[in-house]
Order: sequence, then C-alpha cells, then structure tokens
Amino acid sequence: MDAETDHGHTLTDETHEKLAVDIAGIMRAIPHRYPFLLIDRVVDLVKNVSAIGIKNVSINEAFFQGHFPGHPVMPGVLIIESMAQTAAVLVVETLGDHARGKVVYFMSVESAKFRRPVIPGDQVQVHVVKLRHRGNVWKFHAIARVDGASVAEATYAAMIMDRVGS
Repeated sequence: MDAETDHGHTLTDETHEKLAVDIAGIMRAIPHRYPFLLIDRVVDLVKNVSAIGIKNVSINEAFFQGHFPGHPVMPGVLIIESMAQTAAVLVVETLGDHARGKVVYFMSVESAKFRRPVIPGDQVQVHVVKLRHRGNVWKFHAIARVDGASVAEATYAAMIMDRVGS
C-alpha cells in the first residue's frame, strides 16, 4: 500500500525501504530546472544503494529543435545527464539533512556506451546503482532502458559539496 509523505515521497512497500520521489521532491533535492531538468520521477529508490529515474521524452523538448530537425533524437550527453540527476537524488535522499544546501557535481564519466537512439514518445528508465562512496565522492553505474532494452550505459563519479560561490 502506498503512503504519501509530506516531503513529496511515496513509501512503496511495507518495509519502507523503497521510496518514490515526485517532481516536487526532485526539485527540492537538485537545483536543475527547465530546460535542463531531465528526470520526471524517481522510483524504487533504496537509500545508499540504487534508484530508477524516469524521463518521459516529448517532442516538446527544447533540444529537438536542433537535434535533429526532421529526425528527432535525444542527445546522448543528455541521457548521461539524466543518469547524473538520478544519482544526485539518490545521494541527497541518502544523506538527508546532511545534504541540505549542497550540490552534486560530475567528476568523471567512463565507459559510456550508446546502443540505440531515444526518440519522442519513449520513456527512459535510468537504473542507477551506487558502486562506492568515500568521503564526499560517490561512484555509480547506470543503464538507461526503453521498453526494457538498454539504450545507454556509463560508469561515473560525482562529488557532493557546497555550491560554487557559496
């Protein structure tokens, strides 16, 4: 049975181990906004372990105006960014109040592979797994899937720190 909390989360199982984070919760967790907020929901979030980010791809996305006219394809770098945003929500949800006012910054991307184009009408499910965490540095592996088929994957690192200029 799902139970809505006052923080934009939905508890999704009896043990309360898995969380869902709605768009309001995502916007509280990370600073990204239109046109660069690239996930619509996070589901099956298990703190300190994994999460699945959901991106509903629409022809109304600003990047489709130039990538590519008459043949709309979601840029691979934005799929990687959706992986990073999903991981950032996982980090913030894991750390709770310790993450308040901080930002998760990309450090590296390794072994990125793109398997097929993502087009308008696709729903991308970004499966993120934490590989390790030392201090303020986190490493993840992600696989983006559409209809169960892998469209992209990467291993990447991020660092949580105070906002630049703060």
